[in-house]
Amino acid sequence: MRFKIIIFLIFVNLCVSVFAQTHISIPLDSRIYQVLENAALRGLCSPLSGVRPYTKNIILKAINEILDSELKGKKALNDKEKEILKLYLVKYSKPKKGMDFRRGGFYSERSLSKEKDIPLSVNIDLSVDIEGSSVIYLSKDYSFGTEAWVNLALNGDFGSHFSWGIEGEAGLTYAPRKFLGEYNTYYESFDNNKSPEFQNEKIKVYSQPLTHFPYTYKKRWDGSIHYLNSPNNFDSWPDSPSIGYSIESELTASFIEDKLIMRAARMQHEWGSASFGSSLALNNMSRPFLGIETEFNPVSWFGFASMTGFLEFFNTKGEKESGMTFQNAYSISMFQFKVKNYLFIDIGETVVWPKRFELGYIFPFTSSLVYKGNVGDFDNLGAFFNIKAQYPGIGNIWFSFFGDEARLQREYSAKELDRTMIAWQTGLSFSLPFLSFTSLKLSYTKINPYTYTHTRVHVPWYGNSLPMEQAYVNNGVCLGYYIPPNSDEILFQFQTMPVKNINLTFQYQMIRHGADFGDSAVDGSNLLSELDPAGRNTNPVLKRFFLHDGAYQWMHIVKIGVDWSLSKAPFSFYTEAGVNYSFFTNTDEPANSGSPSSYYSIDTPMYPKSTGFILTLGVKIYP
Repeated sequence: MRFKIIIFLIFVNLCVSVFAQTHISIPLDSRIYQVLENAALRGLCSPLSGVRPYTKNIILKAINEILDSELKGKKALNDKEKEILKLYLVKYSKPKKGMDFRRGGFYSERSLSKEKDIPLSVNIDLSVDIEGSSVIYLSKDYSFGTEAWVNLALNGDFGSHFSWGIEGEAGLTYAPRKFLGEYNTYYESFDNNKSPEFQNEKIKVYSQPLTHFPYTYKKRWDGSIHYLNSPNNFDSWPDSPSIGYSIESELTASFIEDKLIMRAARMQHEWGSASFGSSLALNNMSRPFLGIETEFNPVSWFGFASMTGFLEFFNTKGEKESGMTFQNAYSISMFQFKVKNYLFIDIGETVVWPKRFELGYIFPFTSSLVYKGNVGDFDNLGAFFNIKAQYPGIGNIWFSFFGDEARLQREYSAKELDRTMIAWQTGLSFSLPFLSFTSLKLSYTKINPYTYTHTRVHVPWYGNSLPMEQAYVNNGVCLGYYIPPNSDEILFQFQTMPVKNINLTFQYQMIRHGADFGDSAVDGSNLLSELDPAGRNTNPVLKRFFLHDGAYQWMHIVKIGVDWSLSKAPFSFYTEAGVNYSFFTNTDEPANSGSPSSYYSIDTPMYPKSTGFILTLGVKIYP
């Protein structure tokens, strides 16, 4: 440990002048992605890659291109938009020498060798994020949650092509949930005696964090958390005030004027040319994982990206037991085709595979779907595509598809089979150029039962004794879209920046989800669900009739969010407020009966109606 500290001090001491990292990735929670997407929608910049996050250098190039758009005869920016772009230009450009109290960091550089003049830089940034959230129900029940995190980031450059970064944070977190009941990983009548490999389990089911809007909470800790009242224990969720930590890092190289980017990193991702936040294959709501990633865009109309990494388990049964059954790697590849700023097409594959030295999934030019047939049926494969048509200055329309498994049979229509494990989405985005970086988004998303799930499989390289988890999940969170299996969503979103320091969002959602608890639970409605390997085409239980085969929760969510950054102080304030109205429907026929039945609204102790008013207030220091 002393040796590491000495090396670090020597490393920092070498850095005495100003240098700015160029290839460090910009986190996906930055509002710059909203700005760039709106600018691309209006044709103010060249088409951007569907592989996010972007590096700082790529973002700076895009901002400069947008600012120069007036000189190229394109539609002019208004004065407020110019101010917003210049604000981000300053934020991501070279900082001043030494200590910068406005940014909350220290920035420096020195060449490693006087002869070769190789620049090395170390930049240190500090930030604090404090948040309080609450919900009050019409029944007069209430809950309170909090987050308080301190973040320390070190980053810099090695020469002109390599950048590095390490970011760690620790903090206090409290996100209360409600225990709802138990759920069968298969279904209630599943026979555990017919196969020792496939065993039904009852799992505990909890609500979404009570003090946040449904499916919006992003846990910030890695692995386990530690309750304040029992710090020596490892726990899976901060149901009482707890301490957690997180570490992200990256080593990024860029060549051929940012046409070839190579990255080894643990960070969050968003892949796909559809509207930002809409990816069905790899969504920014997923948890970070360590992966090696390559993106190559040799020409303006074509690009290719590939990544392989290792997924992390969600500690629900203790670290030893959870870790033994969760030994998964993850690979994704995607071809991108662009026709100027008018048509975007993505075609890709994904695979979750129990860890082994399997070069076929790692090598980017081997089809995973074909390769699986050569090595045996042990892995969870998927395929996806996105197509987006755009008319710059007006809007775009897109369609996305993610396929886990689907098979058409004569006996049953594919639309009735649980094994049709697909997700799809269609949407529209419009630009409102008379307001600053303003857009309207409308989308519909459907996630079929069992999508993103997989049966646990005994594999020979683990002795055929451990049931290996293979769901499309990392650290308990889906890698794909944020709503669970057997759900749909209607989303309307309005985003604008009325002045350079304020971001405003208004959003309405209707989400419907099959109940994964209680006596009318619908099979395939939970990420831990497992599809029976037998009778998938004939068993009546394994047929699906959305809304007509059991209890479903309906959620109507209306909210408004505001971010306000001070111009002359390193503070940013944010708030989100709104209402979540929830109720359940049920059917006369028992759940999973194999035939559709009319549904009607209910209000029972097990499936109650509720109206919750949610408020979040937060402040960021050195945002």
